[in-house]
Amino acid sequence: MKDAIEPSRIVNLNQHPNAPERGGDLLHAVRDTSSRRLQQLLGNMFEHVDDALFDLAEKAENNAAQMHYFDGMREVRKRRPAVERSYLAQFSRELTDFAAQRRKAPVEAETIGAVELTLVAENELEESLAITSMISKNESRLARDLFAVNQRLAVICGGIQVSEANSPVGPAVLTQAFRQAMRELQADMRVKLIIYKLFDRYVLSGMEELYGELNDLLAKAGVLPNLRHEHARSTAARTTSAPRAQAAGEDNAGSAGTVTDEAGNILTTLQALFTARRGHAAGSSSVTLGPQSIPTANELLGALSVLQGQIVSHGLPAVGESGVGDVSAEVAHLKDHLLNQIGALRGERPSHVSSIDEDTIDLVGMLFEFILEDRNLPPQMQVLLARLQIPYLKAAILDRKLFAHRQHPARRLLDGLAEAAKGWSEESDKDRRLYDKIKSVAEQLLNEFDDDMGIFDRLLGELQEFQDLARKRAELAEQRVAESTRGREKLEQARRRAAREILDRIDGKPLPPLMHGVLARAWANYLVLILLRQGDDSPEFAEALRFVNELVASTRLPKDANGRDTLRQMLPNIERALRKGLTNVAFQEHDVERLLDQLHSHYAGQLGESSETAPREVVAPAIPESIQSLVENVPDTAPLAPEDTAEQLEILPPEVRAQLEQVQAMKPGTWLQFEPAEGAPERAKLSWISPMSGRYLFVNRRGLKVGDYSPQELAAIMAEGRASVLASNALFDRAMDAIVGKLSQPAPATATEQE
Repeated sequence: MKDAIEPSRIVNLNQHPNAPERGGDLLHAVRDTSSRRLQQLLGNMFEHVDDALFDLAEKAENNAAQMHYFDGMREVRKRRPAVERSYLAQFSRELTDFAAQRRKAPVEAETIGAVELTLVAENELEESLAITSMISKNESRLARDLFAVNQRLAVICGGIQVSEANSPVGPAVLTQAFRQAMRELQADMRVKLIIYKLFDRYVLSGMEELYGELNDLLAKAGVLPNLRHEHARSTAARTTSAPRAQAAGEDNAGSAGTVTDEAGNILTTLQALFTARRGHAAGSSSVTLGPQSIPTANELLGALSVLQGQIVSHGLPAVGESGVGDVSAEVAHLKDHLLNQIGALRGERPSHVSSIDEDTIDLVGMLFEFILEDRNLPPQMQVLLARLQIPYLKAAILDRKLFAHRQHPARRLLDGLAEAAKGWSEESDKDRRLYDKIKSVAEQLLNEFDDDMGIFDRLLGELQEFQDLARKRAELAEQRVAESTRGREKLEQARRRAAREILDRIDGKPLPPLMHGVLARAWANYLVLILLRQGDDSPEFAEALRFVNELVASTRLPKDANGRDTLRQMLPNIERALRKGLTNVAFQEHDVERLLDQLHSHYAGQLGESSETAPREVVAPAIPESIQSLVENVPDTAPLAPEDTAEQLEILPPEVRAQLEQVQAMKPGTWLQFEPAEGAPERAKLSWISPMSGRYLFVNRRGLKVGDYSPQELAAIMAEGRASVLASNALFDRAMDAIVGKLSQPAPATATEQE
């Protein structure tokens, strides 16, 4: 760092007889000046919040999103005074705590990366990225003026170390203070992100004027009056304005272009995390030894094209060929292979690449390492997708927005390939149609991609067309499976209802064999037919149940004159209803007449009358064998009534109860991987949840049934580890979360540090 300070002109406050009081007065002046300026800037910012949220509400894609913005407007108006008070109080505390360090041992300044790693660990990634991008961007933009303020603050505070990260008036502390103040606001995260952007635009953008005031104030007070504002920026700050390679041949080290907007912000955040992870000193990642020069974008792309050609020459694996271990080694060592290839092209192997290129190489490497570890992808698909590391590294060098924009064609293509691959299995892809399509996309990227980013749009369109056709075929098959399952369940439910109605009326009391046979088989099936066709609230169903009542009652009348008179009155209705019902359940006319003759004989005996045509002995009822007896086979799989559910849950093992909550939260479209005791794993999608039985129907990617389970059965399978839920979010999002999480962990100690 080049301070360029003339020692003879420095005023050393520590040698002044009233140094502590003098320093304290100056810090009070700094606080008053800063508070006044921050209050003005913050007020100006809040004046623009309403307009910004109203504009977004007018452009909202739906009513729900519009209401989020309107609710945010009301919340901001209500809580604005509390946010402003909290912010100014937080700033004052930060300055007080900073001043207190004069009486303590010097402390090591935190880096941006360290601050953000803690925030990431608190699962506030989206907000943290916005905060870190603002900090990094403004530290780079304000570095010159802030450097001068920090040097003067260090002098009046007894020589303590003042860095960009711990400066009480620096973007890092000011932005983190605003984040704390924003906790006063109970608003949707989308609204908060808009306010953060406005804070960047209206508050942080006004810091030059504040730093100018503070430098003038302290210089006039005799604190480093001749300090020249020269500053060697740190690595984290430098990466904000790092150049962007737009096409082959543009030099990363010397380009005047900058990575801007969302892409630049997120890349800057990730680069700050990479820097903190590596623990490099400022600028170390771009320092070369001897006469070597940093490889240009043209050299990187050329070397990558050579490596890409080598993969093409070896070909992609066929179905069943694993090679995960080999591909993992290639992914992990791509940087070394790249430097070796550049060395072969230029005649000497470079020691380093530029900071931004090193971060890009590492980021793409971590992305593809994640792919090889992602259990949501079958191993065969992991190998295919991992082969795309070099094309995606070239794309990331050509366009840094790849990692920032979710709608970037290259990102959408990789997400689309992963989504298609998620449901793949050898069983569901016996014609190899899906495997060959994904392999074809990978081969086209490897064979054709040089520097034309349009290839990603073209391949994405082809993949979407393929997926649309496959989806239509699968939906038809799925619909047939669901309709078939729904029909079976309706039949089962009707059979269960019919059996229960008859059993309730029999009430456990014996019936003559003839009557029992009529009800248990012929009439039970007639009830099922009515339930399926007319429903249980139909007049036909009520009439059919009246027949059951009358038939049962006819067997239990008292054996006296009144009982016989009642029976004689009932018999015409019984015969008429029975004849109608039997005709509807496929009885032939002669079978109906035979059964009625048996009934006449039975009732004649009950009435004490003789019948010459009646057989002396009642034979088995003439009911076709195809008509199943439902009463003797009441299904045991009836769904539990609500009042039974709690009791049933109590007897489940704790691990099954825990999984049951996850099962009950599942929505159609959720993919699971099933691990059978024998055979290959099978991936299946939850297609339909029966509203009647509550059973879960699973189909493969072709829409063919894989299985159906009750919630308790599925929970038990999951508790045993024989089924697991696959992630529903996009591959790129999962990978970015995993990368940030990995970077948030302490870096492993090197061999030197361990010694």
